[in-house]
Order: sequence, then structure tokens, then C-alpha cells
Amino acid sequence: MGEAPDHAARTARELARRTGVDHHDVLVILGTGLAPAAGQLGAAGPSIPLATLPFFPRYTATGHHAQGWSVPMGDKMVLVFAGRCHAYEGIELSEVVHPLRTGIAAGCATVILTATVGGIRDDLHTGSIVVVSDHLNLTGRSPLSGPEFVDMVGAYSPELRALALSTAGVPALSSGIYAHVMGPQFETPAEIRMMRALGADVVGMSMAFETIAARHAGAAVLGLAVVTNDVAGTVSDVAAVADVGHMGAAGAVAAPAVAEIIRHVVMSLP
Repeated sequence: MGEAPDHAARTARELARRTGVDHHDVLVILGTGLAPAAGQLGAAGPSIPLATLPFFPRYTATGHHAQGWSVPMGDKMVLVFAGRCHAYEGIELSEVVHPLRTGIAAGCATVILTATVGGIRDDLHTGSIVVVSDHLNLTGRSPLSGPEFVDMVGAYSPELRALALSTAGVPALSSGIYAHVMGPQFETPAEIRMMRALGADVVGMSMAFETIAARHAGAAVLGLAVVTNDVAGTVSDVAAVADVGHMGAAGAVAAPAVAEIIRHVVMSLP
């Protein structure tokens, strides 16, 4: 089922009341283990308990926190969410993208999505950061309902990608294609071989749904994927590294670099 048209607007009004900020410019959604980036972006003081906002889904995945902050950054106001929901949590896709739609209803014309992923391309290893250039939605699903046709060419803004790739002092930064799978099970070696043949560089269980919903709403999207495990090896290698705890820890290590990219992009926006 699709989301009622006024749900995101109603949530955004309550968010504005609680933050005292009528308009935000940029929405940042942090992936598994990346919550520390919120503090590095300037989030201070008590967070907004997202679960108490109307229509917000319940966050249940490890490494994701139902917390939000309104953060001034230069002349921009940035809305930072320290986690997200996923389709594998057993909720409707309208609920999965409700936080994103709330941010856009709050005024955010720019959306920065972050996620931790498995690396498929041979040169990607733990700590590599991939600026997403495109995605493969391998779920067969969409957060849109009915004949809501959206052009997905350039779904990940070329201008935002160029800004992200120009961030100084961030090693192992490259561009690549994100494969979105449903999860929660990790990929088999045969599935990884298929994704590699299709041109995927990384694989994860989020981002595509949010990107589709953001493009439908007219927002510009930047995707940042942090490689936390190498899934391109043998069966035993996959079994050894595909672990949520390891992913969260690797994400936390990468959080400062992710925050640096986000800050550079936001401060470079016109």
C-alpha cells in the first residue's frame, strides 16, 4: 500500500515544532555502524526520538538508531537520522521510505544516503568508500504505487557525486554501482557471481527504495557506500566475513571519513 499523501507533511510539521526549525536543506541518513558520524557532523545535545514522531516506523535492525538531530552547517540546516528501516524488517515499503519523505517534506532538496555494503569489485576491501553512480534494484519491488512513472537516469546526482569524489584526504574513494537485494540473508557465491556479471561493484539491503522515492519527490541524491566485508571470495571467505557485528564495527571506523565527505558536500552546495 502507498503512503497517505499527508503523512510525511504531518510528520514534518511535528518535526519542525520539536526542533524549532521551519525549513531544512539537506537530509542525511546514516547506515549500519555509521551513527557516530552524527556527532562528527555537529549533532549535539538531546536527539529527537524518531519513534515518537507520528507515522514513524519502528527501527529494529542492529546498528540503526531511531534518533535525529537538526544540525546547522554553514548556511544550511541539515537533518541527520542515525539509522533507517529495511524491507526485511517486515514492514511496508511506504514505511521504509517514510523517514526520507519526512525529510523532503521538511524542505530537504538534497538527500545524502549512506550504507554499509559488501564489496564485489576486486579492488574493494574493508574501509573502501564508494560514491554510488547507479543501482541495480534486484528486489523486484518499488516504494511507488500505481502509475507513478519516474525517470531514473541520473538518479544519483552527477554534481553531488563530483563534489563527493573531490573530498580531500579520504583514501580508497571511488565510484561504483550498488546492487540492492532484499535480505536479511547474505548472498550466496553464485549470487555474487551473477551480480558481478551484471556490473555491480557493491551489494547491500537498502538505498534503492529511498533513491526511487527521493527522485519521485524531485530531490537530488548522493549515495555513499562503505565496504565492510569482501564478499567476492570463496564460500568459506563469505561465511567468515558476512557478520553484522563486524559490519557495524567497520562502519564505526569509517564514520569520520563519511562525515568528512558529507561536510565537504554540504559546505560546497550553492
